[in-house]
Amino acid sequence: QVQLVESGGGLVQAGGSLRLSCVVSGFTLAFRLATVNWYRQAPGKQRELAALITSSGSTTYADSVNGRFTITRDNAKNAVNLQMNNLKPEDTAVYFCDLDVFNRDYWGQGTQVTVSS
Repeated sequence: QVQLVESGGGLVQAGGSLRLSCVVSGFTLAFRLATVNWYRQAPGKQRELAALITSSGSTTYADSVNGRFTITRDNAKNAVNLQMNNLKPEDTAVYFCDLDVFNRDYWGQGTQVTVSS
């Protein structure tokens, strides 16, 4: 059974940093083939893509986080990290990890990030 576990969320002041991690279990061989996305959903808003990393390591960022967030992957650990710097109150959201492989999506339970002004 595929399981994604996010961690690293919390409460931080504006300008601070957090590092989110997404560890995938139950799908070790396919992890290397997957695109991994970090989505976020703020209260009352639609879920939006914050960043993604492909199997080859190519990255894409939403305009709102470009230059502040960095997504990386560690295939040896089946993990994807999202380093978030210079956080802003508008970054407050639940952050979800999504594994996109073999035309299916697998989701984690999400981790709350709250940025105070």
